[in-house]
Amino acid sequence: MERMEEKVSMPTCPMAATCKVMMEKRHSSVWMILPGLLFIGLGIAIILYPKILLWLVAIALIALGVGMLMMANFMRGFGKHIEHRSV
Repeated sequence: MERMEEKVSMPTCPMAATCKVMMEKRHSSVWMILPGLLFIGLGIAIILYPKILLWLVAIALIALGVGMLMMANFMRGFGKHIEHRSV
């Protein structure tokens, strides 16, 4: 008698599924090349004009500070909302 063997398909990991979809799309490689070219250009610009690095650090610190203030404001509002709800 022949035994019928069931083929059990193994689930693929989410990263493999994502990579497969990216490889099937034609323009997805462009979105990976652009940041690389941008970073190379920025690196060359920093080598030629080191003051750019100071501006980039200053902009990043200002953006980080604004983001932290916005998060603190959100947390305060959320805390007030929780207090009023629990009472």
